Amino acid sequence: MKRMYFISLLVLFLVSCREGNNPEVEAGTSIYAVDTEKWPKKTGIAASAQAILNDWPEFMAFETTFDALYNVENKDDLALAIDDLIERQKELEASTYPPKFDIPQIKSRQKVFKTYILKIKGDLYYRLDPEESILQMFEAYNAFRNQFNVVIHNTLDTNLILEE
Repeated sequence: MKRMYFISLLVLFLVSCREGNNPEVEAGTSIYAVDTEKWPKKTGIAASAQAILNDWPEFMAFETTFDALYNVENKDDLALAIDDLIERQKELEASTYPPKFDIPQIKSRQKVFKTYILKIKGDLYYRLDPEESILQMFEAYNAFRNQFNVVIHNTLDTNLILEE
């Protein structure tokens, strides 16, 4: 009886440890990697707006940190880059805006961008696929950058409208 029990355990052990395709291992490596090739590129900023932004050190640090997102290779790198981006975004939010850009339109775009950064952080924390959130964050970021161009090229004087 003892031999029969031992032999059945040995057979069960050998069958469960046999070499074969393990789909969990293959799927785990592909899910863990991050594909940055399909991420959209940054929207350009007009030269006149860029001249103002170059004198804003918090924004330049924020831009440098954002550029690091394109160099991530896996979700751990992405999590570190997002944490750093959140810190830079907090510094940017607390900084003194240039007078030309100290308007609600710029600040609201920045808040929307912050929302999507935090959404990515939540996706990473709960081990969800952050790809959709990343694309939304890039869309918000490009809208944020485009708003600088809109402000610079806006020739409408709001004081004239309010006086009449």
